[in-house]
Amino acid sequence: MSDFDKKAHWENIYTTKALENVSWYQRIPLTSLDFIDRATLTKDNAIIDIGGGDSFLTDHLLDLSYADLSVLDISKQALLRAQKRLGADKASKVTWIEADASDFQSEKKYDLWHDRAAFHFLTDEIEIANYVKTVKNLVKTDGIIVIGTFSENGPEKCSGIPIKQYSVSELAKVFEKDFELINTQIIDHKTPFDTVQNFSFCCLRKR
Repeated sequence: MSDFDKKAHWENIYTTKALENVSWYQRIPLTSLDFIDRATLTKDNAIIDIGGGDSFLTDHLLDLSYADLSVLDISKQALLRAQKRLGADKASKVTWIEADASDFQSEKKYDLWHDRAAFHFLTDEIEIANYVKTVKNLVKTDGIIVIGTFSENGPEKCSGIPIKQYSVSELAKVFEKDFELINTQIIDHKTPFDTVQNFSFCCLRKR
């Protein structure tokens, strides 16, 4: 995989596949919305959705009147699709960031960092370490991270790419140096193709 161009891969996915024809499609992201609701944020707290692409989480957060939203994705096409779906007025209320989460840098700090199914694509130990460092640097003290990955009972690949599986305990351990575990959840995601993907979710607070 050393010659694998992951940006080109995702640009191709979001150029050629309809929203409803990808396995991660989720019209109402109930698990993510529940974790965010339990984080007891104010509507002005800064939330970033990592690998958010054209998911519907931002739509729902806008409808819930959250006012400081950012979406990061490696794919420009994914971000453009989300903006088109939202329409110019709603899209203008969101900060859109085209970047690789494993080397993302920002002056802005976040109250909540959300990542459903992006982190598990990082299989190289250096990339994983860089991601963890980025989270530490960009999440405020007492800030929340919500991370969801394929579990040890989930798929070994997604979109043709090998991923790294995590149990909830393994996932929490990755971040334990700087974050304390608040809650975990194991869920089954039903894909548009009537298959089931088992996910590990962890919610942690920065010390």
